[in-house]
Amino acid sequence: MSQKTRADGSARERLQAQREKEKARARRGRQAKVAGAVVVVLAVAAGIALWASSTGEDKSAPVAAPKGATGGDKPMVTVGKKSAPSTLQVWEDFRCPACKQFETGFRSTLHELEDSGQLRTDYHLALLIDGNMGGKGSLNAANAALCAQNGGKFREYHDVLFSSQPPEQQDRYASKKYLIQLAGKVPGLVTQDFRSCVQDGKYNGFAQKSQEAFQNAGLQGTPSVILNGKNIFADPSAQVTPQKLKQMVLDANKKK
Repeated sequence: MSQKTRADGSARERLQAQREKEKARARRGRQAKVAGAVVVVLAVAAGIALWASSTGEDKSAPVAAPKGATGGDKPMVTVGKKSAPSTLQVWEDFRCPACKQFETGFRSTLHELEDSGQLRTDYHLALLIDGNMGGKGSLNAANAALCAQNGGKFREYHDVLFSSQPPEQQDRYASKKYLIQLAGKVPGLVTQDFRSCVQDGKYNGFAQKSQEAFQNAGLQGTPSVILNGKNIFADPSAQVTPQKLKQMVLDANKKK
């Protein structure tokens, strides 16, 4: 067995193990929240995520969307050429450890496929960990990433957030000051417009709408990764590695 094969297998196993931990944690969090009569209930193990918000926001009010993003019932940010023959939908939460495992293992492959025009990646931002663990890090980080999208630097800042992800129990992304500090790692991102966007929570509504879309999609948890309509991690026996994902994309594109 080659060193690369062992590395791919190890990364895949870590991702699967982390996803199982996330599901177990979601079950525990759900039970505790029901007992405490709080407003958030997660039923991830059953494929149902219910989100009750007490913010008092007007759900009928128009939702602001950053430049180049897609609103509607399934808000998303697209990375890569929209004309790419294959589409990868990625549902992620910036506080989610399993999402970091996925991004760490698959990032370079996704970048290669996106930059070569083979793949477009549609990112949908979920807020599960805020509901499960408490806090506002998922929401504030999602808003900050959308502010970066408005400045044309979503992918760069998205990668910084996952690379810098704090331990799940530490809601450090609740700090808008820290999110702006991290943005300094992306050349040209920190402007007065970006700072104001982060501080004001300009795209909170967009992020919350994306969370609603996650609930309505009936997905099991984050990350959920869907290639051309197929959830590639739904079956653990499929053993999807970065190299296998690349081949799946190339094979699919030959048929188009």
